[in-house]
Amino acid sequence: MRKMLPIISNILRGSASRNGARLVVSARTYADFTPQATFDIKKCDIYKLEEGPPLQAVLTREEGLQYYRTMQTIRRMELKSDILYKQRAIRGFCHLYDGEEACAVGVEAAIKRSDHLITSYRAHGYTYTRGGTVREIMAELTGRRGGIAKGKGGSMHMYTKNFYGGNGIVGAQVPLGAGAAFACKYLGTKDLCVCIYGDGAANQGQIFETYNMASLWKLPCIFICENNKYAMGTSIERGASSTDYYKRGEFIPGLRVDGMDVLCVREATKFAAEHCRSGKGPILMELLTYRFHGHSMTDPGVSYRTREEVHDMRSKSDPITLLKDRMVSNNMVSVEELKEIDVAVKKEIEDAAEFATTDPEPPLEELCNNIFYNEPPMEVRGTSPWIKFKSVS
Repeated sequence: MRKMLPIISNILRGSASRNGARLVVSARTYADFTPQATFDIKKCDIYKLEEGPPLQAVLTREEGLQYYRTMQTIRRMELKSDILYKQRAIRGFCHLYDGEEACAVGVEAAIKRSDHLITSYRAHGYTYTRGGTVREIMAELTGRRGGIAKGKGGSMHMYTKNFYGGNGIVGAQVPLGAGAAFACKYLGTKDLCVCIYGDGAANQGQIFETYNMASLWKLPCIFICENNKYAMGTSIERGASSTDYYKRGEFIPGLRVDGMDVLCVREATKFAAEHCRSGKGPILMELLTYRFHGHSMTDPGVSYRTREEVHDMRSKSDPITLLKDRMVSNNMVSVEELKEIDVAVKKEIEDAAEFATTDPEPPLEELCNNIFYNEPPMEVRGTSPWIKFKSVS
């Protein structure tokens, strides 16, 4: 017996009466939808490779719904964070990820949970795709005890299993990621490390040093440059003599990918992961993407780029709209079903925001906890020799 869709579209018909409008309910079965479709995707630019990722991607209905829900969750979480920051519920640094959702979702769809991932301070999206919950992420943003780092990390320092942040020092995560890749090779696990940084960090000297070591040791590391075209307030053309970031590894092969298309990112990451797992060493990916917000919450984002540019990117290159249009036009999903997902996501975000503004802050005695993992309690000196704390793992 065919299962019924969990989504029932409600259509109001007829004129309103004293008892309200008449409600007509229609239901569609799973059999009404296309279970799988093949899409043409943009060709990747390649460097030191004989061939690149495929030019077509297969998408199942289940995958499409999952990608849509995940991207929509990240988008609404970031928009809610914007509101909370302006209400002064979130303090300090806060770097939002809206516009770049296809990068995190596409990468996660192509790797394993046992693989490792490390990124920069624009970390909310990856924290969610790596297993963090909206509730934990938003509570961390507001510095509450129920946050993913127990309220002591904030926007830039979030962690889950096999996910090492969220790092505040520009480019510092790259050598750390190479270290995780070295561990994968040393232990023979067949896992890899995805190491993510921005176009601004791409000019850091420590990144080139890491390229060199990773190439010499053939480390299973995917270096990903999320090129959102602006390093803080500086366009890539003003900050880099060469903007071909995928070629910067010199002896490391590279790909330049449409980072606004979740299927493009997924297929390119699958290709890169196979390259690493086969023992060929590191590979470099440049994801061409765009942040809809400014660099951080203190940056309006329109002093170094025009409002027209931002509007044009929102209207023509929104990764969520691209996926939605593909699925609807190929009868893989109904507009009503996507609206139901939107409603459910909005409720999840609102519930998380309520928790993030009511959960208590961590007590002072927990300030120095979790300095080390799996170590016996130890004494930690405070701001003066007379202030003592106990650190518990």
